[in-house]
Amino acid sequence: MRSSVSRSVRSLLIALALLAMPAAALAQISVSVTIAPPEIPVYEQPICPGDGYIWVPGYWAWGDDDYYWVPGTWVEAPEVGFLWTPGYWGWGGSSFVFYDGYWGPQVGWYGGINYGFGYFGHGYEGGRWDGGHFFYNTTINHVDVNVIHNVYNTRVDVTNVTHVSYNGGNGGINERPTAAEEAASHGQHVGPVAAQVQHVQAARADTELRASANHGRPPVAATAKAGEFSGGGVSHATGGSYNPPARSDNASSRPDNASGPSPVHPNDLPAAERMAAPNTGDSKLDKKYQQQQEKLSTQQNQERQKLQQQQDKEHQQLAKRNADDAAKQQVEQKHQEQTQQLVQKHTQQTQQLQQRQQPARTAAPKASAPAEERPK
Repeated sequence: MRSSVSRSVRSLLIALALLAMPAAALAQISVSVTIAPPEIPVYEQPICPGDGYIWVPGYWAWGDDDYYWVPGTWVEAPEVGFLWTPGYWGWGGSSFVFYDGYWGPQVGWYGGINYGFGYFGHGYEGGRWDGGHFFYNTTINHVDVNVIHNVYNTRVDVTNVTHVSYNGGNGGINERPTAAEEAASHGQHVGPVAAQVQHVQAARADTELRASANHGRPPVAATAKAGEFSGGGVSHATGGSYNPPARSDNASSRPDNASGPSPVHPNDLPAAERMAAPNTGDSKLDKKYQQQQEKLSTQQNQERQKLQQQQDKEHQQLAKRNADDAAKQQVEQKHQEQTQQLVQKHTQQTQQLQQRQQPARTAAPKASAPAEERPK
């Protein structure tokens, strides 16, 4: 176990690194999706790799138009006394919203979700800090007691045996936060450490972890260390299932598509489609139209970036004042409306430009017809 002094130094370095990261990397507070996430799969916990590691349970994240499994893993706490509050999916009235997890002195609200291994819906039963050391409850955690001696043995009766992965809505967990859990969300806390961020990125890049590929039973359900998806420290899912809703091959990700994600921020939108290259038969006119298209494209990209920057600032303000879930959800709904309005505006602009260019396109070939075909 490292000394508390070295822990404090490392925590300071982590804080400085987080400050140096781009605002967009820190501002992803939640994601909004219209499809319910799969159930939490059943899997075994890999053995704890060393003293001071805290269990971070696996969960379903959303990206690339599909859910993907982020394997559970052991992560070193960023600060002595800090515990992990898992993120969770909640029903926001019109879509499922994901609230990010965080580190703090107390475990806060994580939707009443039974993630297992001490996270049974409320609080954490897998261990506790005492005298600068983390003590593991061996009835819940897979720990080698010959290596780690900070252990105890307390039986926990679990009443929440469901594997449902979201709170509220049709079929979701019907639980509400306690006063202490609400207070924890307003207290001191920090976001995921660098190892967790890299772990999520690796999971998103692994196509086998997508729900559409593994049908709710990910081949890598848990890992001994963050980012290590192979070797003896990998645990496979032994239970779980998922039948995604039927979708057409050409289903889009527009905000009005009920079978796909509902973009909340400009960064969630797909890349703007380029208009067809002008081909009127008049090279000068084609060049003029091409310039008009490029000008509009540049303007629209700038407007996307401006709105994203504005929303990032609002996310940072929420984080600074430790806003509760209700305030976050209200802001996210506003962001979703802003993004949809921007999409509608850009669609209208593109259609208007195409309409202005269309008459000349059809008229140009007629003007270049051979002389003998022209009316006298």
